[in-house]
Amino acid sequence: DDAVGSLEKLLELSARHESEGLGDAPWPPNYAKQAGEPPRVQPSRKRKADTEYAGRGVAGGPPPEVAAERAAAVAAGDRNAGLPTEWEGTRPTPTGRRRSSIPVIEISRAAKKEEALEGLERWKARWPAAAALLEPADVLVDGMRGRATLWYRVRVNLTHVPEADRPPQEPLDPDYDPWAGYEWPDRSGQAVRAPRKKKPAAE
Repeated sequence: DDAVGSLEKLLELSARHESEGLGDAPWPPNYAKQAGEPPRVQPSRKRKADTEYAGRGVAGGPPPEVAAERAAAVAAGDRNAGLPTEWEGTRPTPTGRRRSSIPVIEISRAAKKEEALEGLERWKARWPAAAALLEPADVLVDGMRGRATLWYRVRVNLTHVPEADRPPQEPLDPDYDPWAGYEWPDRSGQAVRAPRKKKPAAE
């Protein structure tokens, strides 16, 4: 307080930067999107036009065009069109992994590869039209690491099947659980490995 200064120079610098197109720096993601704020994405990761990174609107609400559509629908009599009022945007998945836009469904899980592929053949018999459009690379057979042995998972990429004709995700056939005999699944980095389930005492 003993050295009182003026903010005029700082304000002039800010105004000059704005007039030169520099704008404001990106705000933290928990703040509402500000007018004139650049995209909240690293330049090296930017894959879309700046307008597609519009993010939230005023006061944490949806982008202006979404807000306008909702307001018009509410005015037309749709009471639910204004809900939710909070714009969700994109959020990280619980595992932190990137969401995939590729239409992949899981078909089977089995202790042996042959059993997993037999489940695939049964799926093809149920959905012959979709199966006929698959290419060899669309069938994904993965060897998954269990506690002591491999187990197998079969998935199908439906990219080459028209969206209207894509089969839904069905219950797995077969549905093998590699951790069925243990108290809990093994997780990467855990200190204690899961013990086997105790057999019920004989009467």
